[in-house]
Amino acid sequence: MLQTTHLERIFIHKENGQEVRLTDPNDRMNPDAVLNFYTGTYPILTNARIVGPEIKNDEVQYRFESTMGTKG
Repeated sequence: MLQTTHLERIFIHKENGQEVRLTDPNDRMNPDAVLNFYTGTYPILTNARIVGPEIKNDEVQYRFESTMGTKG
């Protein structure tokens, strides 16, 4: 018999070298809408791109990676 499991979506971004795990505000929102939702709290995400999804540890993980580089 097959058993299905609903995997929780988690959104991850790095801040000061540490991973910050962000919960899914609404499972009906697409990842772009979630990124936009969190830009008010984390302004660095305004220049981020979405990487994923990747299934890890029974979670669907999306990563928000900053596209800002260093000048020099």
